[in-house]
Amino acid sequence: MALQDPDSRKISPDTSRAFAVAWALPFELVVPMVLCGAVGYFLDRWLHTKPALLLVLGLLGLAVGIRNLVKSANLLDKKDGG
Repeated sequence: MALQDPDSRKISPDTSRAFAVAWALPFELVVPMVLCGAVGYFLDRWLHTKPALLLVLGLLGLAVGIRNLVKSANLLDKKDGG
């Protein structure tokens, strides 16, 4: 049974950075939409305007999330030298 080189099992910085980006990007899209939707839901309950504010603020949160994704993608593209 051959022994493995301990250095061959290390994760490269590029790979760990890719994992970090892969985990962060979905949250950048979902979190603003959920937070804005929740605020809209509670405002609808308080103002008796169901479901107007939920839809408006949910769509606003989606737009903010997409803007965050585009900004992050542009930043990653600049860091990669592209």
